[in-house]
Amino acid sequence: MHVLITGGAGFIGSHLAEHHLARGDQVYVVDNLSTGSLTNLKPFRGNPAFRFAEADILHWNGLSEAVAWADRIYHMAAVVGVKKVLEDPVAVMATNMTGTERILRALHHGGWNPQVVIASTSEVYGFNPQSSFAETDYIVLPSAGRLRWAYAVTKLADEFLAFSYARKYGLNIVVVRLFNTIGPNQVGHYGMVVPSFVKQAVHNEPLTVYGEGNQTRSFCDVRDTVVALDRLAGCPEAWGEVVNVGNDQEIPIRDLAELIIQRAQSASPLHYLSYKDAYGEEFEDVTHRRPVLNKLRALTGFTPEWTLTDTLDDLIERERTQNLRVA
Repeated sequence: MHVLITGGAGFIGSHLAEHHLARGDQVYVVDNLSTGSLTNLKPFRGNPAFRFAEADILHWNGLSEAVAWADRIYHMAAVVGVKKVLEDPVAVMATNMTGTERILRALHHGGWNPQVVIASTSEVYGFNPQSSFAETDYIVLPSAGRLRWAYAVTKLADEFLAFSYARKYGLNIVVVRLFNTIGPNQVGHYGMVVPSFVKQAVHNEPLTVYGEGNQTRSFCDVRDTVVALDRLAGCPEAWGEVVNVGNDQEIPIRDLAELIIQRAQSASPLHYLSYKDAYGEEFEDVTHRRPVLNKLRALTGFTPEWTLTDTLDDLIERERTQNLRVA
């Protein structure tokens, strides 16, 4: 199978590359390295089945040729992370919307119909009051704090773009709403909480909790996420659908911090920081984010293999090993 991954040097994209190379597929990654890293691709660079193009999908001249080559496309390229979104909302709008439309146009004009996964986000559910979110639930986004929600709005627009092209041209597209994904090679530079907490705990530094830490999240190991995406891409019943992907076990952020301190046997205290101090402006965070996974299970039979504690133990050990190498 020929697999094209946009944003393939990023966290989830590089794990998708690893997953498909291990199966014997040919993988073509394109990434502008704005948030992705060549370090994530280093294990594959000598593999003859792997190709990499450092390019921005907004301007990449090789896009049409790559789309025509691919049997499957994972469109993961996006500007992610609250800090990055607040720093450069213009880039968010351009990359997340124009980039997706360019992919879809190339698909239509290429006369080829590969399997396509378009990555969306659980952020689109916004302030929906339900205790857990199903794909048919209402989207509830506030009118205040507009830039904070730029990412969610662009991803929702991507969904409409994808389904418009799929309906009009019969494209084999599934949209996945990814809930909080964690695992090896994720960095905390743009507000990702787990890698930040793990690094702080291993170094016995204060764990920085935003707000009061009562907000809850559901974390899924990236090694489970790529399996779910693989199954959905190859499932004809999923084409034309939007599907939640994640783990439905929920934990408050404060409890997550305490769990990481316990697993790392760390002396770190908790340090509470207001959103205004963290991001330079005040905004209201969503109180919970837990997926309903009935649709994913019905389509693919997917069950996560990694528990939260298993993932945390793995990440803590990796952080310690990396520190020993640096020392």
